[in-house]
Amino acid sequence: MVFMKVSFAIVIMAMPLAACAPGQGLFDPQPRSADNNIVVLSPAEGQTRPKVRPSDGTALRPPSGARTAEAFDTTTQEERAAAVQTAQTETRASLLGTTIASLGAPSEPGIWMKTPLADSPGKGRVDDPASGGSVAVDLIPLDAPRGAGSQLSLAAMRLLGVGLTELPEVEVYRLP
Repeated sequence: MVFMKVSFAIVIMAMPLAACAPGQGLFDPQPRSADNNIVVLSPAEGQTRPKVRPSDGTALRPPSGARTAEAFDTTTQEERAAAVQTAQTETRASLLGTTIASLGAPSEPGIWMKTPLADSPGKGRVDDPASGGSVAVDLIPLDAPRGAGSQLSLAAMRLLGVGLTELPEVEVYRLP
């Protein structure tokens, strides 16, 4: 009798493990075809893929121990001055719209804006009417509805003169 109880307990405990055997389908992480080969899934029709930010490859990544805004901002004084100068002197710009901007990933170097207002990568300008700041940026398309808001780089937020936790309403322009 004891032998039957122990045997029954072992069978009951082993049953859930049987479902974990490879090739059973229930817990198989890769879909398989009829000949048991892995099926490679392609993107759905109309699915958009992330777009690459334009870069000349010279932007420095922040150091691994960065803890302050100054340490994360790896743009040079010359890059910052050029971004402000270009924003102030370039008059041939077309308004893309207004958006609420938040701080983007501080570890991503450069002076950029990811926005659904841009349909292709390029040069742009961001104006903050509240602070009076203006900065030239790399525009990066963001796969989101137009009203979803935008992300500004750490350097761009600092050059606009807004706090890193603020959500300023800014005007976005495309530069020629």
